[in-house]
Amino acid sequence: MPYIFVSTQIRLECGPTICGDEHSDPELMNYLGAKLVKQMGNNFTEWRTEYLPRLVLDLLEERGYKVIASTGMGQTIVWTLHISPEEPFFG
Repeated sequence: MPYIFVSTQIRLECGPTICGDEHSDPELMNYLGAKLVKQMGNNFTEWRTEYLPRLVLDLLEERGYKVIASTGMGQTIVWTLHISPEEPFFG
């Protein structure tokens, strides 16, 4: 998965941080300390971590992700990150 969205409520900038949806890579979500949760009233699950958004962004950068966009929507801030696919190995 080359793209990932990270978001948090602006008033909760100290966490929790939403860092994936139900189709996200479980190994990457584990690396971010995230748990799969379903909030009451939602018909979907999301990966959520107690880490600060800055720490989540730092951890994703260590894995090769780069922030390509950020925006505010109401009381939510969202970062879009991308990782370039690895070049094929022709050993």
